Amino acid sequence: MKSLNLTPQLYEYLQQVSLREPDILAQLRAETAQHPMAQMQIAPEQGQFMAFLVELIGAKKTLDIGVFTGYSALVVALALPSDGVVIACDTDGEVTQIASRYWEAAGVAAKIHLRIAPALETLDSLLMMGQRETFDFAFIDADKRNYLEYYERSLQLLRPGGLLVIDNVLWSGRVADPTDQDARTEAIRHFNEQLHGDERITLSVIPVADGLTLARKRDS
Repeated sequence: MKSLNLTPQLYEYLQQVSLREPDILAQLRAETAQHPMAQMQIAPEQGQFMAFLVELIGAKKTLDIGVFTGYSALVVALALPSDGVVIACDTDGEVTQIASRYWEAAGVAAKIHLRIAPALETLDSLLMMGQRETFDFAFIDADKRNYLEYYERSLQLLRPGGLLVIDNVLWSGRVADPTDQDARTEAIRHFNEQLHGDERITLSVIPVADGLTLARKRDS
């Protein structure tokens, strides 16, 4: 729930001097904290950083792969211009009802197009509809064993210069523990190794929250 390698005192200070979280986002975090899978919630400083990146690149058309209670889609939608769009992908129609409620309350529901279906189906459908290289930004935070598949589809959908942000790539440090052979840990290790050698992107992995990969799609 918080960034790696920070003492509680320093983490609190970081939030005091940096975090500008709108009330609606704080309310969503508070409700999500009561959910049995609350650990899936992204950290608020991570959300703010994503919003910063969206503004920085002038994004209008974005992907959110893995919605949960909707914080990432909401923080991006708030940063988008009035004609901005978030295509939000999830398979859980129940938990995303929480998301929809907060999107409505924040006044950005019209920007967010929720697709309840396996994300790979949604991404393939977008490609078949001729939307290749039309997206500016994508966030991946879904099932870890499909990370490479999500990445490949998203890279096709992103325009040159578009930005991919991928969550949980440091996996609470487990990726650096050779004794951890869990399937999800192995999947993230393999994913990280593949991106490290991928010349189609400019790469940076940063220790924010549970580890974020930033991948900028290079011009052809």
